[in-house]
Amino acid sequence: MGGEPVAVAALLRWSEALAGIARTGMGFTTSQFERERFEEILAVAGDIRAEAAERLAAAGHAPAGQSASGFVQEWMGSVGKGMAGYVTPRLAVGAIVGDAEGRILLVQRADSGVWLYPTGWADVGYSASEIVVKEVAEETGISVEPTRLVMVLDGLRLGFTQAPLYSLVFLCRVTGGSLRCHPLECADVGWFSRDAMPSPLAGAERWSDIAFAAIDGTLSDVAFEPPRTPPWRTAPVD
Repeated sequence: MGGEPVAVAALLRWSEALAGIARTGMGFTTSQFERERFEEILAVAGDIRAEAAERLAAAGHAPAGQSASGFVQEWMGSVGKGMAGYVTPRLAVGAIVGDAEGRILLVQRADSGVWLYPTGWADVGYSASEIVVKEVAEETGISVEPTRLVMVLDGLRLGFTQAPLYSLVFLCRVTGGSLRCHPLECADVGWFSRDAMPSPLAGAERWSDIAFAAIDGTLSDVAFEPPRTPPWRTAPVD
């Protein structure tokens, strides 16, 4: 069972990739024949997504999922025309915030109970850095100033999310405020040292070393996942 999370993550990626190709194709084609082929691809993607949802539910990581037809219906409802129908990942923005003691600011999500650095969806009308300032203040009560980009993460590939998502993660400097938990989004908030991190912690094996290196001032480059060959595999292969 040790490989089950990896297998489910792969199923999620494959289903969302197929669904994205099919929905984008449906948004641009004027051929009924092509539309029918795209609908068949969407049905296959729905079967894969339903299997992933069933495995997550069986492992206790998620409530019972939708049926294959439910996923297909949801995807079909989002099909647009032309550029409006081009399916792309959503964008979130996160913050690595350190204090004078080298600790990191983390929040416990109210919906899942997992701990993670402050993060939120990119709202229209804000720059990425403005989203960072807004999210940290809303979720933790801390005022910050973004100083540099430290990570660009693929949430679906890393298993952070069950939907296509890219996350821009900024290093931030504290400028004021005091800890205050958002009443709806967060269950708890706090400062944590690298040897006393809370649990459960979302994807820490991917970001925690990078985050503390950024806080310590020893991180030189922006971190991102390397290309895979082919991209559908979990890791690059020869």
